[in-house]
Amino acid sequence: MTLRSIISHLKPHRTVPVVPWTAKSRWDLSFKRVLILFFGLALFGLGDGLIIQSGLGNAPWSVLAQGISLKSGLSIGTSTLIIGSLVLALWIPLRERPGFGTLSNIIIISLFIEIATNIFPKQEDLVPGLIFTLVGIAMVGIGSALYITCGLGPGPRDGLMTALHNRSGIRIGRVRLAIEGSVLIAGWLLGGTVGLGTLLFALFIGQSIAIALGVVSRVTSK
Repeated sequence: MTLRSIISHLKPHRTVPVVPWTAKSRWDLSFKRVLILFFGLALFGLGDGLIIQSGLGNAPWSVLAQGISLKSGLSIGTSTLIIGSLVLALWIPLRERPGFGTLSNIIIISLFIEIATNIFPKQEDLVPGLIFTLVGIAMVGIGSALYITCGLGPGPRDGLMTALHNRSGIRIGRVRLAIEGSVLIAGWLLGGTVGLGTLLFALFIGQSIAIALGVVSRVTSK
């Protein structure tokens, strides 16, 4: 592979591409599609766990999960599962319908966050913490691209965002900012870790997902 082709693969993708494993509906299941979905969600969970173990600060929803974990004595994976289930319950009055990917999102990401926080050591120094954070952001980006392109339904948080946008008419960016900001503040007040890692996640997660979508699009279009 030439340098030019590598650079081309790394260009961000502006939309969600249709790929060979994209489903026609949220319950259009096949072995290959489900396998890709599960692999993507597992990568997402492991990446999120790495960011948590970096000691530099978590993604907003993990700040909340960590805060609940600290106050309740539950593990962070269990706290993530509970949060996902409660957010999904908010879909009911908004008349949003989950898909197979939505339910899988709650279970598998929680499971692999639990695995990651048990197998990866908590970092105390800046450099290894930064490595954990950046690798974690890349893994979350790749995992997101894989599970999103399956087309089996959004995660509970994304579904809440789009449902609120559709019902209220408020711009989706503002809805997302309000949700993420509220979650971040609540988690911080409960004792969750906010820091450099939180800032890096906010700055780079969108680009990480966009680049991963671009790679998936270009690889599968050949």
